[in-house]
Amino acid sequence: MAEPILKVSSLYAGYDGVPVLHGISLEVMPGELVAIVGANGAGKTTTMRTICGLNHPIKGNIIFEGMDISHLQAHKILRLGISYVPEGRRLFPKLSVEQNLALGAYIEDSKQEVDKRKEELYEIFPVLKARAKQTAETLSGGEQQMLAIARGLMSKPKLLMLDEMSLGLMPSMVEKMMEIITDINKKGTTVLLVEQMVQEALEIAHRGYIIQNGRIVHSGYASELLESEEVRKAYMGM
Repeated sequence: MAEPILKVSSLYAGYDGVPVLHGISLEVMPGELVAIVGANGAGKTTTMRTICGLNHPIKGNIIFEGMDISHLQAHKILRLGISYVPEGRRLFPKLSVEQNLALGAYIEDSKQEVDKRKEELYEIFPVLKARAKQTAETLSGGEQQMLAIARGLMSKPKLLMLDEMSLGLMPSMVEKMMEIITDINKKGTTVLLVEQMVQEALEIAHRGYIIQNGRIVHSGYASELLESEEVRKAYMGM
């Protein structure tokens, strides 16, 4: 039986001593695409920030590839193979597409390797190749989101964590994003996706966790969650 690449157990975390997460437990198996879904303010982003070391747990632990990373600094967690693409894209607006991508690979010393990764990503995101010399601020919302994902992939992560990819995008672009994420996962990258568009996320995920007020209230195969009357009523307005 394969071991989870990521295992979060009884995680309590918050800000300034105020808890936001109340005993979150979840796991991600190698090669999976797992979605954490729920309304705004449910604790999804706090979960992601705590896993990648931007926030530290009050209690509980986070195991990545068998190692306890609960209190490691974010840059050390990145080196271990977790890449986090935060909500709101957080690009360097005045830098070019190429420069933004290069910054995503700052833990890689070989320029040759960095260039090779860029070319691989230009194949996945041809629009970025066409805009390579443009500054990030001149890109459309959808193109900026593609750049944010591509930058997250530049460190060749074992686990890619994506936070609210659909934010501010029109529906056709959201669909395109979901296709891209599915494709990245099929090519071998394990993905943990946080999304408030519950249906869209569960349609592409293998498994899902539904979070409410800092607690996991439902979990299971994504197909089962999509069919659950309770989930459909509460989260999809059906």
